[in-house]
Amino acid sequence: MDQVPGSPQEPRDAKEGSGLPGCYRHSDRETGIRCTRCEKPICPECMVSASVGFQCPDCVRGGSGTGHAPRAAVPRTVAGGALTATPALVTKILIGLNLGFFVLVLAAQQGLFGDAGQDVVGDLDMLALAWDPGQFKLVGVAEGEWYRLLTAMFLHQQIMHIGFNMLSLWWLGPSLEAALGRVRYLALYLLSGLGGSALSYVLAAQNEPSLGASGAIFGLLGATAVLLRRLRYDMKPVLILLGLNLAFTFLWPNIAWSAHVGGLVVGAAVAYGMVHAPRERRTLVQVGTCAVVLVAIIAVVWVWTAHLLSGTAGLMT
Repeated sequence: MDQVPGSPQEPRDAKEGSGLPGCYRHSDRETGIRCTRCEKPICPECMVSASVGFQCPDCVRGGSGTGHAPRAAVPRTVAGGALTATPALVTKILIGLNLGFFVLVLAAQQGLFGDAGQDVVGDLDMLALAWDPGQFKLVGVAEGEWYRLLTAMFLHQQIMHIGFNMLSLWWLGPSLEAALGRVRYLALYLLSGLGGSALSYVLAAQNEPSLGASGAIFGLLGATAVLLRRLRYDMKPVLILLGLNLAFTFLWPNIAWSAHVGGLVVGAAVAYGMVHAPRERRTLVQVGTCAVVLVAIIAVVWVWTAHLLSGTAGLMT
């Protein structure tokens, strides 16, 4: 069979006597590297890193130039997430949402939205129990407003409060988002925040509002520790950071330590399921881990609410 000039069998402009073919896109460049999918010779400029070896640009795009090469596998992270050109996109959106809510609530507190703004601020504070003149009644989450477990994650009271949390989110978020992928990272963040809200709902003083992204941030911190352990990296920096944050949590007054601990535990549990899931059943194990954690959070809130309702009924009789 005649060889077709420029084909993988006989690359175009292969230099005589050198023993090396020319790159299929840059025929004047000798190379000893071939695409692992279609075996065309490729120079360093055309090499695209793959899980094994290198691939040519045509295979990465899904074609070989002749239409016969198989589609290249999409590079994946340790948790199965797809590599993206903007790995910190979700982190930036989360920071934007937190800052946006902070500005809106601050404007409402200043009366810029009138009486309706004051009502919004009051509705978004997460409360479990509160004393009312002349009677004992349930309000907030215990009254059925479960959305407060989520909205509380995006609210902050002071500039220092939101500043520290957003700075921590920017430190921890991008690397985790790149390692886990956007969807898994967002699930980790939300479940950690809900876990922190749930434990705060159960353990915090019943007339004490609890809000902030700290539960989700501690979840990211726990996930970072799990990820570094999985990759066999040096654990000392993250353990020192975790120890300092826990010390700050329990020694500094007016901090909802229960939200921090709840977020930390949930974040570590979710991350463990994500990074240790076997490749052949990765999606099933990861979705199952998130589902089990979510059901556990709902169960804790449900049982504690039932306990509060039964206690209130006893006081009212």
